[in-house]
Amino acid sequence: MANEVILRFEDVVFEYLDRKPLLDEVSFSVRTGAKLTLMGQNGAGKSTLFELIKGEKKVKSGRVSITNGASIATAQQVVDRSDLSKTVEEYFASSFEVEPSNLKGEIAKAMGVVNLTVPTERIVGELSGGQQARLLLAQALIQKPDILLLDEPTNNLDEAGINHLIEFLVMYEKTVIVISHDADFLNCFTEGVLYLDVFTRKIESYVGDYYSVVEEIENRIERERKKNAQLEKLIKDRKEKVNFFAHKGGKMRKLAKKMKEQTSELEENKVEVRREDKTIRGFTIPAQDISGDIVTLSEVKVIENHKPVMKTIDKVLTKRSRLLISGQNGVGKSTLLRTLVSGASAGAKIMDGVVVGYYSQDFATLDYEQTVFDSLQSVLASGIDVQEMRAVAAGFLLTGDILGHKVSYLSEGQKGLLSFARLVLMRPGLLVLDEPTNHINFRHIPVIIKALNEYAGAIILISHMPEFAREIKINDYLDLGKL
Repeated sequence: MANEVILRFEDVVFEYLDRKPLLDEVSFSVRTGAKLTLMGQNGAGKSTLFELIKGEKKVKSGRVSITNGASIATAQQVVDRSDLSKTVEEYFASSFEVEPSNLKGEIAKAMGVVNLTVPTERIVGELSGGQQARLLLAQALIQKPDILLLDEPTNNLDEAGINHLIEFLVMYEKTVIVISHDADFLNCFTEGVLYLDVFTRKIESYVGDYYSVVEEIENRIERERKKNAQLEKLIKDRKEKVNFFAHKGGKMRKLAKKMKEQTSELEENKVEVRREDKTIRGFTIPAQDISGDIVTLSEVKVIENHKPVMKTIDKVLTKRSRLLISGQNGVGKSTLLRTLVSGASAGAKIMDGVVVGYYSQDFATLDYEQTVFDSLQSVLASGIDVQEMRAVAAGFLLTGDILGHKVSYLSEGQKGLLSFARLVLMRPGLLVLDEPTNHINFRHIPVIIKALNEYAGAIILISHMPEFAREIKINDYLDLGKL
């Protein structure tokens, strides 16, 4: 039946060995064919919830039930590093315990659904971020799951890719649960929201499209605040009367006792208003004191019909330069940034002595085996001590025991915040930013925009988030698709 429950959480408690419960007596159900959004702050446990659904992690108590052994597949946020050396065909084949006889045909269908056109003998690690995003989705679809879990599926997708994904999800008849920070994308198909509250560690269920649910949550919070304000005023008035009558004799003292009991009841009636998700503190990225031509671009490699073609250009970046690089998925944007930073391109040069702050969309600059503390300490500019480093980390919500964890332990959103914290501590003369809003909670975006606009060095930026790019004070453009 279309409305039968396909997934149920009953009083689920989950915790890691070295931390407080991530989920505390969580209960909710999902019906067949539902299209739901999973919301929650970075690090609240959204990806962990997916792992519990798939059975990759075990609950401490409670129960996760999947009706009639329904099949589950996940489109992850990023390709696992161990899969980057596989061919596209090998990557799809790894989705099955027993490889189907018609694998090539199934691959063609799945790639067609997500509009991915690359040779199946291509190495996965050679694909662009946008192509890898489509590959991740196609790899989930080829399994034809009853429950499709999508973790930030629009990351690295251009507008055409996002529109293609929306069309697919609207027509998809099976159950879908999506984690995403792209509000416009979510509102196109969402029928309800599961909100994972990082403070109460419980799930709240809402029905409606994404925008109406967000408005409902905001209205509820405002009602709770008003109710509490009224109760606080009444409680304060009662306490003052209790104190006054308690010093009187006889009946007045009895009245004081009665009013004290009533005051206790009023305090119990106060509701716990859900606190807003924490937002990172405002921050500044100090710029290295340099002058001259920080970057010169005379030649770039673009991909046309899956083959590299060299194009002549003339770009020079100095202080306060803001270059936005654009073009369709697979044209070579990320490759340009990687070769620039590594010095592997003869036509793309960074001035000697420039400190480069590189934000890689796949977090390739992070050592996953380092602790968060060591990752931050490894990039400290001269004159910054550990106390200041800790203060910077705290501003990016990297506090307490998080600093002692390995980078691999962090959620993708927390890895993004770690990357920004490292940029602050480096004091770079050049920022090279490849999709810096991927995985980042939308509440943090205005803070990041302000910091980038105030930065005194040069910036090279790739972003498929139009509203983000519009807010950055861009003064130069390079469209690789139009060279």
